[in-house]
Amino acid sequence: MAWFRRRKQGVGAAGDRIANRGDFEHLEEFVRSRRGVEAFIEPRTTVTETTVMLIAYDGEWTRRRVDSPEGARRFAHKMAIPIYDVRLVGYPQRMRDFNERRKRRTG
Repeated sequence: MAWFRRRKQGVGAAGDRIANRGDFEHLEEFVRSRRGVEAFIEPRTTVTETTVMLIAYDGEWTRRRVDSPEGARRFAHKMAIPIYDVRLVGYPQRMRDFNERRKRRTG
């Protein structure tokens, strides 16, 4: 039946919202305000849509939804930053080190 194929407007995988302009504005500001930023495409899952993680030279990171892996590549090209597929290269050690430093400060 047709109503099984319907999807709510603005809703992604498992009820998660899709990417919007605010997501891209946040990513752009992160790139502009940090040094050595690289992008990592994270694949769509049953819980979230495709996301892109930006990681700065010191390991600080942010993650936001994107419309597709190609959308993430367009964003990285526009911002002139390298982009990687996290399934192929994994996350950089500097991100794990940053998380560990932050955990020790707050814990």
